[in-house]
Amino acid sequence: MELIFEKSVEGRKGFRFGDSDVPVRVQVPAAYARTQDAPLPEVSELDVVRHYTRLSQMNFSIDTHFYPLGSCTMKYNPKFTEALARLSGFTDLHPLLAQLSGGERWTQGALQILYELQQWMGEITGFKHFTMQPLAGAHGELTGIMLMAAYHKSKGNHKKKYVIIPDSAHGTNPASAAIAGYETITIPSNKDGGMDLQALRDAVNEQTAGLMMTVPSTYGVFEPNISAIAEVIHAVDGIMYYDGANLNAVLGRFRPGDVGFDVMHINTHKTFTTPHGGGGPGAGPVGVNDKLAPFLPVSRVVRRADGAFALDYNFAQSIGYIASFYGNFGLLVRAYAYLLMLGREGLADTADHAVLNANYIMKKLAPYYKLCFDRICMHESVFSASQQAARGVHAIDIAKFLIDQQVHPPTVYFPISVPEAIMIEPTETESKQTMDYYIGKMVEADKLSQTDPAVFKEFPKTMPVSRPDEVKAARDVKTSFFAATTDAA
Repeated sequence: MELIFEKSVEGRKGFRFGDSDVPVRVQVPAAYARTQDAPLPEVSELDVVRHYTRLSQMNFSIDTHFYPLGSCTMKYNPKFTEALARLSGFTDLHPLLAQLSGGERWTQGALQILYELQQWMGEITGFKHFTMQPLAGAHGELTGIMLMAAYHKSKGNHKKKYVIIPDSAHGTNPASAAIAGYETITIPSNKDGGMDLQALRDAVNEQTAGLMMTVPSTYGVFEPNISAIAEVIHAVDGIMYYDGANLNAVLGRFRPGDVGFDVMHINTHKTFTTPHGGGGPGAGPVGVNDKLAPFLPVSRVVRRADGAFALDYNFAQSIGYIASFYGNFGLLVRAYAYLLMLGREGLADTADHAVLNANYIMKKLAPYYKLCFDRICMHESVFSASQQAARGVHAIDIAKFLIDQQVHPPTVYFPISVPEAIMIEPTETESKQTMDYYIGKMVEADKLSQTDPAVFKEFPKTMPVSRPDEVKAARDVKTSFFAATTDAA
């Protein structure tokens, strides 16, 4: 594949600017002015279009391939939600319009969507109060931890120092707690994948600020002792935080706000089928109970007595602004449309299919790969490739093999507590035919590891880049195209 710089032909142009008719009033300081032209490729519009189109055809995407990534929930995004989010009445709104004097008059439709989405998510999760502002799941996590900190500050709980996190949590949980100024304590799991209750009791004291849990966990199993865990944390006035990353497995069947949790965030891409990947965009709505409601970010979308929707800033204990405007609105429109389409019964069906698909794959692959927890799973299942590794074929080798089979690899080496981990999540959007194809390829990989393990070092064979040295790539990062080409030369 030629680099676009190699297509450069002197004098060729893709676009020609006319002479500017705007007078230049401020000159760029000499120290910042270019002394020579930037070294850009000279290419036509057709060269550029073909170059990037060919690159896109080399990519895996959710619209072209099966993505059984555990934890990340990479599922199909229905195109009707995309179409609705692109309606001009939404896309033409300036993100700050509602905050301007008189701007609420022109944004009633958008504010209604935000308000109703708050109400619906509250009904789904059991939390009475929501903010749609956070710009990603991790941003929602940080918001939730800041709410936890604000609560303790308001009560004078100055000794609060630690946030407890089980070893089955998402990796962002300890990062969010640390950013908010807390230290973390890790609680190990028991043989069934649940939290070790005695270890929890031993770790909790008056310095415990709260606990962050992912239910179902990254092991793909449901925690059966939530009430007992909440009792331990609440006994020291700690806050129970629910990581809603895997909410798609329990929709309509379980509400975190009903069983002792005080705050949660939702990853809209995981549960409400908004786009995911590429570093953005994202949306991470946060819900809380009455205890934490005073501290929610401003502004809040409210409904006035006359029925109109408005932004309210009058909350003295608020943690303040989380975003400079009201969330990633386009993502929230997609989630709103998805909820309208499915309704109560459809959401419950979504959870049922997510769990059914995951258990189908788990049962089919259990004879070939070591199953970490031999119990009914929820949205995903976790295997170990330790049997294959004993033959010289590791989880990463199986992942490379799958690329040649036109399947995006599942998550490997996470959770980190599982040797040679392979975490598989089919989501509720995949058909039995797709899953059967994937199961067949995983079985083929196991059999090939027994007959010809050495061949795995050659995979993938069909991709533009075959088998890079990933350790070198991670340790010797080339952030500049010019540095990389100079080194190669």
